[in-house]
Amino acid sequence: MKKLLYFLLAFSPLFGAFAQNSQGKVDDFGRITLAAYVPDQIDEMPAAAKSILSNKLSQVVTEGGMGGSAMNERFIITANVNVMSKNITATAPTMHALSLDITLYIGDGIDGTKFASTSLSIKGVGENETKAYISALKGINSNNNAIKSFLESGKTKILKYYNTKCDFIISDAQGLASQGRYEEAFYKLSGIPEISKDCYNRARSIIIPIYKKHRDKICQTKLMEAKTIWAASQNYEGAVAAGDILSQIDPTSSCYGEVKTFVGQIAKGVKEKDNKEWKFIFNQQQLDADVLKSAYSLGMAYANRQPQAVVYNVKGWW
Repeated sequence: MKKLLYFLLAFSPLFGAFAQNSQGKVDDFGRITLAAYVPDQIDEMPAAAKSILSNKLSQVVTEGGMGGSAMNERFIITANVNVMSKNITATAPTMHALSLDITLYIGDGIDGTKFASTSLSIKGVGENETKAYISALKGINSNNNAIKSFLESGKTKILKYYNTKCDFIISDAQGLASQGRYEEAFYKLSGIPEISKDCYNRARSIIIPIYKKHRDKICQTKLMEAKTIWAASQNYEGAVAAGDILSQIDPTSSCYGEVKTFVGQIAKGVKEKDNKEWKFIFNQQQLDADVLKSAYSLGMAYANRQPQAVVYNVKGWW
């Protein structure tokens, strides 16, 4: 369920003095995303029906402008289903009829805070109980006005979370960076939605200096790796292998002067030993926008390496 937030899209306009904590336009919340979560606490529901429910929850958030890719899985949409009645019809063939009450929830699945909820009554009929469940769940309509209001309420609460927790998020990311955990820091910062304008701008402002520290660390690591390769094979093939490593270094890194000196030493060594010309193509300096994209990619890579199963806390939601 790893999902992406595109970090560099332009901010949507915000209107009114209280716009940062109001619902605004639906599109303004396009970067706030929800993960669909079907908990094990839904007793007796067949596995096939749980799969349908998960798909329905994903459809609800997608059509409500909160779907798509996101790196941050903190916020979830989930559901609880209660069977109100269960009958076998007197028809031929006999059919299973179910009447269900389903309550949808949006909240912080990490700290267990419920933000919004709404309830629906749905019915389904099928040749067996599983098909009756599936029939009922297919009746969940994303265009239902109650669901739309529910999503808007959840969006507003999530936005308020970022606006009120921004100092903590920024401080946490800076602390991770100070420990050399740069990719995790980028992951934290990239989860801030664009609609939380002030917090988003603050995140952007600290990503570049953090990225510079990460870049300098990579420079030293790659330079040492290239020197080790060259020391083991001081010939044209060794130069090519070392050059492949050196080409991964950002030219704005603090140790790039050492890289240039080392490149000159390799070229001289190849000329003396193999009588060949070896040329290294230096990278072009990255623009700030490219740096932000690179930081985002590093955050995404960190997220993708995390365990797939996320344990959510929905205790007390129903």
